[in-house]
Amino acid sequence: MRAYRDQYASLFRGGRNVVLVGISNDSPEELRSWAKDEDFPFLFASDGENNGATYTSFGGSLRENNSVDSRAVIVIGPDGRIAGVIPQFRQVDPQAYEELKAMIDAVTPEPEPEGS
Repeated sequence: MRAYRDQYASLFRGGRNVVLVGISNDSPEELRSWAKDEDFPFLFASDGENNGATYTSFGGSLRENNSVDSRAVIVIGPDGRIAGVIPQFRQVDPQAYEELKAMIDAVTPEPEPEGS
């Protein structure tokens, strides 16, 4: 997730008009501590105690054991609608970032050039 954080500005156009939610089975306390310690600029949600209800409400599908995939990612577009669901974000795979960027680019306009 650190690589994720470090690429945030380029992937998310500086966070403009998009919300990213990482969902896992980690406890809320673990996620809160981790997000604070690492200064992540996106949201985390715990689904460990909800039997997957949070994840499925965003359109995700659960594993056979009714748990969320490892660090699922939900992209919410500027219109407030779910722009995409990534069931298992492969944070060490550079291609995963390209796929995420393409998902975000599909729902966010290019920023206006400065001085326009």
